[in-house]
Amino acid sequence: MTFDRIIGNEDVKRAFTGMVESGRVPHALLLHENEGGGALPLVLAFIALLSGHDHYEWNTHFTFPVTSSTKVSGAVKDLTCDDFAKYWRELMARNPYFMENELSAALGIEKKAGVIAVAEGKSVMQKLSLSAPTGGYRFMVIWLPEKMNLQTANMLLKSIEEPSDKTVFILITHSPEDVLVTIASRCQRMRVLPLSADEVARTLVQEFGVDPGEAAEAAAYAGGSVGAALQSLSPDSDATSLRDLFADLIGNLADRNLQAALETGEAIVALDSREKQKAFCIFAGEQLRKIFMLQQGMDAIAGVPPQEEAFYRDAAARCSKSFCRKGAEILGRTAGLLERNVGQKMLFCNMVTRLWSVI
Repeated sequence: MTFDRIIGNEDVKRAFTGMVESGRVPHALLLHENEGGGALPLVLAFIALLSGHDHYEWNTHFTFPVTSSTKVSGAVKDLTCDDFAKYWRELMARNPYFMENELSAALGIEKKAGVIAVAEGKSVMQKLSLSAPTGGYRFMVIWLPEKMNLQTANMLLKSIEEPSDKTVFILITHSPEDVLVTIASRCQRMRVLPLSADEVARTLVQEFGVDPGEAAEAAAYAGGSVGAALQSLSPDSDATSLRDLFADLIGNLADRNLQAALETGEAIVALDSREKQKAFCIFAGEQLRKIFMLQQGMDAIAGVPPQEEAFYRDAAARCSKSFCRKGAEILGRTAGLLERNVGQKMLFCNMVTRLWSVI
């Protein structure tokens, strides 16, 4: 992966290139992206540039949330990312813009909450005690550090603060507010911004061979996320059902029909995994952004597909001016609580009633 292949986020690419050219490479970086937004391709290009080669597996360890799996045997307390490395690398090679639920499926941990636990912390510490196999820089890439438990975070804290020579920690987060403060405060922060619809579409065409027409339509729904756009194009995509659920929810809320809105909440609960329920919250938040843009007269950047313009304009007219902002906060909080194994029925009932109170 090289920077010239990556579309968008020119500021991030310039910052990475400047670090390499100046020789002033931070010991720890925290990249904040929206899910599927492209932080991982940027990190791989940075590693290739700093290492002088594209063989990132020679000097890079990837840490990510795991748990008991249908693909890997062994006690949960003993599992490390090394046990899942084959599946991680296959997915990363196929689609470095992958979504959280796609990683869960690849690792065989669907419907379970992964965690970066003590066994992985010990594995990282052991690797840090060894010299880099090819000399030069060594990279520890932690995907979703917000899923690191406290004991693991404390174990790695000293190494992140004062790593050995030419060791670089790179953390990629979707929820920076949930990353342990003592970890985040030791990192230089970078924001990977959502792409424009045109940039998403061009990435789909250039990197994944998607038909330009299909790419443009998928990009309009994606909220700046290549991963979300790719997922919507999959034959197994839940995009249609998520759109239908969102339309039902907004329609029932706007009609002031709380009972029907609660029934829509029950349909969200019936989605077969927490990852899909979280995906609904993220998707709904993106659609509220489009409604907000229409309310503000910013039609040109709202990203509303022509065939659905009537629905979004009707929603913009019927929702209060403050609803989109407050609704996005409610949806974000709901997504966060899903990570903490809060009961889904109670959670989505609360979400619906709070949305009903602000529409």
